[in-house]
Amino acid sequence: MQLATETSPTLNRASLGGAATPSSLTDDAFLGGRLQILQPEKGYRAGIDAVFLAASIPAADGETIFEAGIGAGVASLCILARNPLLHITGIEVNSRYAVLCEQNAKRNNMSDMLRVIQGDVKDAMRKDLAHMPEHGSFAHAFANPPYFEDGKVTPSPSLLKAAAHSFGPEDLDLWIRLLHSMVTLRGTVTLIHRAETLGKILQSMESKFGDVRVAPLYAREGTAASRVIVQGVKGSKAPMQLLPGLILHEEGNGFTPDAEAVLRDGAAWRLR
Repeated sequence: MQLATETSPTLNRASLGGAATPSSLTDDAFLGGRLQILQPEKGYRAGIDAVFLAASIPAADGETIFEAGIGAGVASLCILARNPLLHITGIEVNSRYAVLCEQNAKRNNMSDMLRVIQGDVKDAMRKDLAHMPEHGSFAHAFANPPYFEDGKVTPSPSLLKAAAHSFGPEDLDLWIRLLHSMVTLRGTVTLIHRAETLGKILQSMESKFGDVRVAPLYAREGTAASRVIVQGVKGSKAPMQLLPGLILHEEGNGFTPDAEAVLRDGAAWRLR
């Protein structure tokens, strides 16, 4: 989900040429061109939210990571571009995005580090499906869940975009429970969402996680936070911390040096 309406320097959109490439796709550059990602021209398109989410995952060499709703793979591939000594498993309900994710991993030489499962997050909660990942088997799990409650916003005319941006009253809690089930004890769970849903997120994380870190993202200095990244540790009893956060834009449309470091240079944005 795009964090700001301004054009990001990580998204140099260009329609692909060539008869073999559908005109409905664009080729988008992330991390200053280190990644080239195919995305639908219409529908859900990952933006800078995915880049900041990826930058916050505290993964070490050799660890395994789970992503719920991997989409075209932007967040996961940003993680792997930063550290290729990781392995990520992602689940995606939409077959078109699942195929695109596999293609994006291949074209960025990351196929060996990324596994894509087509399926619903609700199915991933079950323990009787052999093709789903084993619960409690990942060091980290993360997600960029749908943002808008059904019935509270006008749905997009694009069915792909509408499905990616809407959720029912219980869905956010379901995503958090899924992420919790996938990580081992002391594993981290991270998600990015609208700032106004922070109360719901913390309520869902209560009793499941400790050492919860909340990092706000501000469009500009003096404005209210538009997004929050929330990260907790499974089984921890440590208290919550509200972090300073990060300001994205300077007075004009340009990004601040701290934001540029993450978006263009691939810098990590560790919350712990």
